[in-house]
Amino acid sequence: MITVKVKDIVLRQKAEEGMDAFVGVFVDAINEAIDGQLTAETMSQINAEQITLLAWNALHEEVMDGGFVQLIHNGYGGFIFRNPFGKMMRLWGIDELAKLINKARKLYDKYHEEIEREYSDEEFMALFERMPEFDDLDDDFVENEEQWMGQVACYIDEHIDRFATIEE
Repeated sequence: MITVKVKDIVLRQKAEEGMDAFVGVFVDAINEAIDGQLTAETMSQINAEQITLLAWNALHEEVMDGGFVQLIHNGYGGFIFRNPFGKMMRLWGIDELAKLINKARKLYDKYHEEIEREYSDEEFMALFERMPEFDDLDDDFVENEEQWMGQVACYIDEHIDRFATIEE
């Protein structure tokens, strides 16, 4: 197993900046520990909590930038929907996000082959109009993002040793 390390002073500084920065410290530390390469090999060297945090980060960045269609198109669909991410969110106490992931998984199953194809920018943008079922899910995520980020931050804070070793 890889040891993920976070400096206490950095953690304190980022915690003062807010939830996003606090969570980002751990995401960055995990990514640094695996040289930014999330592969089957590196996944076997970190724990399920750390993998789940990387999945949350991918979900958060992609959906906030371009919705679930972008998440799937950019290759994260299998990572989110074919792994126990939704179950982990429920275990972390983030039940509403787990429900949203379950709804999105059904659309992923229905559309992923079409969404994952290569497209020009114009063709990609047309996907959003052809698949309006994703709109409500995107809106739900954006509306609840701050609350869910807070819940992720709280979970990390309460289980910090599962995410990193804190160094002086």
